[in-house]
Amino acid sequence: MEEGCEGAGEGEGWRAARGSQCRAAPGRASLTRALRNHGRACELMGALVWWLAGCCLVHAVAAGNPDAKRLYDDLLSNYNKLVRPVVNTTDVLRVCIKLKLSQLIDVNLKNQIMTTNLWVEQSWYDYKLRWEPREYGGVHMLHVPSDHIWRPDIVLYNNADGNFEVTLATKATIYHQGLVEWKPPAIYKSSCEIDVEYFPFDEQTCVLKFGSWTYDGFKVDLRHMDEQAGSNVVSVGVDLSEFYMSVEWDILEVPAVRNEKFYTCCDEPYLDITFNITMRRKTLFYTVNIIIPCMGISFLTVLTFYLPSDSGEKVNNKCLFKFIGGLFFINKI
Repeated sequence: MEEGCEGAGEGEGWRAARGSQCRAAPGRASLTRALRNHGRACELMGALVWWLAGCCLVHAVAAGNPDAKRLYDDLLSNYNKLVRPVVNTTDVLRVCIKLKLSQLIDVNLKNQIMTTNLWVEQSWYDYKLRWEPREYGGVHMLHVPSDHIWRPDIVLYNNADGNFEVTLATKATIYHQGLVEWKPPAIYKSSCEIDVEYFPFDEQTCVLKFGSWTYDGFKVDLRHMDEQAGSNVVSVGVDLSEFYMSVEWDILEVPAVRNEKFYTCCDEPYLDITFNITMRRKTLFYTVNIIIPCMGISFLTVLTFYLPSDSGEKVNNKCLFKFIGGLFFINKI
C-alpha cells in the first residue's frame, strides 16, 4: 500500500508539472506569432522603402533632362517615317555605308556559304531632324529607336539564309545638323563561290553585295563612307579594327567597289556596294592532321613490298596499314 501511495504521489506530481507546461505553451505560441508578424512587417517595410527609392529614381531620371524629352517630342510627334526625307521629290538622298567585320564565323565548303558577324554602319542627312542646340538646353545629339525614323532599306543581295535585312533594330544617333548614324550588328550567311582545287593551300574571295531593295540611283545615292571623289573603289572597304582572328583563315585584303547596274525593266540605275573579302587558309592544321599522316601511311605501305615474299609479316603489315588508313579517313569524314 505504501508503494502504491508513493506511485500515486509521483503520478500526481507529474500531472501537475505537465499541466504547468501545457499552461505555458500558449505563451510561447503567442511569442512565435509576434515574432512572425514582426518579420512580415520588416519585409513589408523593406519593400516599401525599395519602391519609394525606385519611384524617386525614375522621377529623377525623367526630370533630369527635360530638354531631351521636349526635343524628342518636337522632332517625332508629327514625323512620317514612310516618306523619304528630302525637300523636293526630285532630290537625291545620299546614303553612306561601311562594314566593320567582327568575326569570320564559318566558311562552309560543301554548301558554299560564308557566315560573318558584321556591323553595318550607315549614315544620311534628314532635314526633318534638325534643331538649334541653344533652344534645347545645349543638347547636340539624341539617341532614338531606329524604327521611329526613316531608314534606307539596305539589304544583302547574295544572302543565303533568308534574312536579307538587319534583324536587330538598335537605336540611331541623331545630331543637330540632321546627320543620322545607325550601326546595327548582324550575322549574315552569304553565298560564296569556293574553288578547292588547291586545298588546303588555297585562297578564296567571297563578296558581300549591299544595296537598296526599293530605291533606284535617282532616289538614293549609295556611297562608301571612305570613298574619294572621282573613284568608285576603296582599297580598305571593311574595318578590321574589331576583328577576332580566325583559327582557319587569314584575311588578305578587303576592297570595296561601287557599281551601277541597269536592268531591262527600268531606265533608272540601281546602285550597290560590293565588298570583296580575300582570305587564305591556314595550312598548319591540315599539314599536321592530314598531309603528314597520309604520307606516313603511304611510306610504310611501300616499305612492305621490300619484305620477303615468304614472310608472314608482309601480309599482316599490309592489312594493318590498310586498316589504319581506313580508320584515319573515316575519322576525318
